[in-house]
Amino acid sequence: MRRSINDSSLIVTVNPKSPISEVYRTLRTNIQYSSLEHSLQIIMVTSSVAGEGKTTTVSNLAVTYAQEGKKVLLIDADMRKPSLHQVFEKTNRLGLSTILSHPSSIESAIQDTIIDNLSILPSGPIPENPSELLSSENMREFLTQLRDKYEIVLIDTPPILAVIDGSIISTLCDGVILVAGAGRVKKQHLNKAIKQLEHVNASMIGFVLNQTSKDDQDIFYMKYYG
Repeated sequence: MRRSINDSSLIVTVNPKSPISEVYRTLRTNIQYSSLEHSLQIIMVTSSVAGEGKTTTVSNLAVTYAQEGKKVLLIDADMRKPSLHQVFEKTNRLGLSTILSHPSSIESAIQDTIIDNLSILPSGPIPENPSELLSSENMREFLTQLRDKYEIVLIDTPPILAVIDGSIISTLCDGVILVAGAGRVKKQHLNKAIKQLEHVNASMIGFVLNQTSKDDQDIFYMKYYG
């Protein structure tokens, strides 16, 4: 029977009892307890450069929240190189770019998945002006509306050092997780990404180190601040 998700990317649905799935659940728990001062409802997941596994990380994290019973929306805010719709094998005909251009299209752009409690919002058609759309008042108002509809909103963004989009979105979120690919990202790139997020006063939650060797755990979450 054909499945409507990409099995190779969503380990927590294919093999929920695997050690990697357990680590994603640990990541979820660590995020929940990382801030006692305010609730973390809208969370951005990004990386310093491309290819560090941020889309896989945010997708599996979204599934773990949904499996916990939370009503979750997963947004693809990478309007330059979208991929989230491929993970869940959904159409990208409508999405975030559509909503920001035509706010009345919200309901038609959000898609249910086969996973209970989890909906996704693809990026939509690639626009000419993604940065301007993401920094618009429409984006701010859209996220405000989502706070009343979803318990958790996770946002996948372009790499921080590639374009300004991630920095813009970080200022609208309750927290930011930075994914680092072991052996792939250079230390200076990681430091530069952290400094750029600090420069815009993003609320850093911590970082995920993945793509490690089999001698280590496959993914780690380490609290970075506080």
